[in-house]
Amino acid sequence: MTVADTDVLRDALGLLKDREQVAERLLDSSAKHSFDPDTELDWDAPLEEGKWFWPPELVSLYDTPLWKRMSLEQQQDLSRHEAASLASLGIWFEIILMQLLVRHIYDKPVTSAHVRYALTEIADECRHSKMFARMIQKGGAPTYPVSRLNHNLARILKTVSTTPGSFACTLLGEEILDWMQRLTFPDERVQTLVRGVTRIHVVEEARHVRYAREELRRQMVTAPRWERELTRLSSGEAARIFSVAFVNPEVYTNVGLDRREAVAQVRASGHRREVMQNGARRLTDFLDEIGMLRGAGRRLWRSSGLLA
Repeated sequence: MTVADTDVLRDALGLLKDREQVAERLLDSSAKHSFDPDTELDWDAPLEEGKWFWPPELVSLYDTPLWKRMSLEQQQDLSRHEAASLASLGIWFEIILMQLLVRHIYDKPVTSAHVRYALTEIADECRHSKMFARMIQKGGAPTYPVSRLNHNLARILKTVSTTPGSFACTLLGEEILDWMQRLTFPDERVQTLVRGVTRIHVVEEARHVRYAREELRRQMVTAPRWERELTRLSSGEAARIFSVAFVNPEVYTNVGLDRREAVAQVRASGHRREVMQNGARRLTDFLDEIGMLRGAGRRLWRSSGLLA
């Protein structure tokens, strides 16, 4: 189904904005509020003693019995490893996103503002991935790749993903981390470098979220029924994979904890479940409003733990 950009489109949220006008606004914002992390952040400054690498309330074991037995030093060390794990996940996800964006614009007019903004976003994601990699190195923790199974599942997903599926997965990866980072960058308990990294990411990701939301709305209005149904299923499966991969369990081993005990306590933690659902709520509310969370797809989202 082909729909001209000049056609009036409407969904449950109201009239859709013109694709080119949205892109022009995002390009203007990019010109005014983009950052070079290599020069914006002080990478040579020493890390600060006694500071967290992630707000303690967002660390996976927070408020569990195991957490209460850990020393402050061990808790902060776990925050360092979890920050590295999340940054590693972010790099993995952004590499997938860049491939999906290139596929999206492959057959679109190269001089359009929509394509120019997609290329601008790809440039942003390249800088973000390099920034996350430098943050991991600076913190001294190892990288934490996703499991081989999830790595290969993502290879399949990005190969078969339809356009609405690509933008749904984009929002899944961006909005939960964005919620956490909005709590991180103003938190003076956290390392200055980490706060700087999250501030840059929040500012630039706001544009990416707007672009993805507008395009997903358009796709869910114009795509054929089979594609909408496939998108509901693929986004639900992506939510399940994402929630499992969110923190690599190797972090617990690397701070001297019993991995099985730690994983079990995280799964049983009401606080952790609330954190993840709060982080996803803005996204799941949006997806529900545009008809994404239906049938088997909704059940997959519930099984991921991201939807109450």
